[in-house]
Amino acid sequence: MERVPLSAVEATEAVDGVHLAQLAAGTEMSVQHFRIEAGATVPEHSHPHEQTGYLTAGTLTFLVDGEELTVSAGDSYAIPGGEPHAVENRGDTTVEGVDIFAPPRVNPDWDGED
Repeated sequence: MERVPLSAVEATEAVDGVHLAQLAAGTEMSVQHFRIEAGATVPEHSHPHEQTGYLTAGTLTFLVDGEELTVSAGDSYAIPGGEPHAVENRGDTTVEGVDIFAPPRVNPDWDGED
């Protein structure tokens, strides 16, 4: 068994205002903590990994296939692999949550799609 406390992991600023911390990763899935500052945007991207997540604080707007979907603290979501999506923090507070990727998505390439 592997234990990875958030306090033991250094976050990476993937894009301005978007901080990602790789947590535990197995052979079938990985866990990532994220923190998205007020006004920050994750540009549209896609990846082959199925992505599920849970917000612990704040509200995000997901942009998927021309539609907007608001997700707030206490909500979970699922994004199929290969589906282009973007995320915006339109609020004035920092958003935090956890994403789970299957298969594992460790060290993603933020300069392009992976």
